[in-house]
Amino acid sequence: MMVTKLRERLRNGAERYLQSIEVLFYVVLGALLVVTAATTIGDAAYRLWTQFAQGSLTNGVLHVLDQLLLALMLVEILHTVRISIRSHVLETEPFLIVGLIASIRRLLVITMEAANFSSQNVTPAEHDRIFRESLLELAVLGPLILILVFAIWLLRKRPHSSEMELPA
Repeated sequence: MMVTKLRERLRNGAERYLQSIEVLFYVVLGALLVVTAATTIGDAAYRLWTQFAQGSLTNGVLHVLDQLLLALMLVEILHTVRISIRSHVLETEPFLIVGLIASIRRLLVITMEAANFSSQNVTPAEHDRIFRESLLELAVLGPLILILVFAIWLLRKRPHSSEMELPA
């Protein structure tokens, strides 16, 4: 009896200790994500301002758009960390949203690069190779985006865990 109580106290103490360490890691991760997102947004703003001052916004728009979408992904990951700290549950939907943003980001970058591709000096063979690779990547990204949207839709349609009935 005494051994059982001691084991239970040790188990509870170890659980509280590990839970505190977990929260500490989440806080450090959150702080690093905030710094990274702020730096990314600052870099995008600086590039946009520099391009605007030079009078040629078209050159830097691709990079600014890429940086802003990266910042959006970081903020969504930060949201996931915040949920994990509060509820001690790892949610699936924010990761699907990050995947969706990353896929759309890549799709936009490929499209913008293709629009600027004619101004680059490449051989016809190199042009054909890059074109085929871009088309292949777009062929994968299109269905992937649809799958992620469908998965998010399914997650939002399901009843929440508090509404689910446990089996008897």
